Amino acid sequence: MDTTSLTVPIETARHVLWRYDRTGGTEPGPFTKHLMAAIAHADVRHRAILREAFPELSEALRIAHSDEDGLAKLQDIARGAANWPLRGGHDEACAYAGGISPNCTCNKWPIRCTRCKDEDGPFTDDRLCEACARPMPLDGVA
Repeated sequence: MDTTSLTVPIETARHVLWRYDRTGGTEPGPFTKHLMAAIAHADVRHRAILREAFPELSEALRIAHSDEDGLAKLQDIARGAANWPLRGGHDEACAYAGGISPNCTCNKWPIRCTRCKDEDGPFTDDRLCEACARPMPLDGVA
């Protein structure tokens, strides 16, 4: 199955966020709860079978579990802030690869601090928010 043109639906992102107890999640019905558990606990062979039948849910669970910013991506989808294409959604010059590409789909996401994941700026060139770029010393004297 080709996953380059799939998108994670908003409802699916919210269900996966619920499974990980994150903001923006909504509780799915019993079937979807059991299905997410089955996908998460399946061996490679059975996970592939479930992926054929439920590609969006399988990919959303993979993003949440395996991508560094996976839960943040799913929160963006759940808010309607991004229509994240699954796999192959970034070009080589993408900001997530160290460059800036105006044509990349990730530019639909809000800028986030790489340390605390907050959306409040201003941001440094290292994509840190002001608070993370200049943390307060433990003695309270800056």
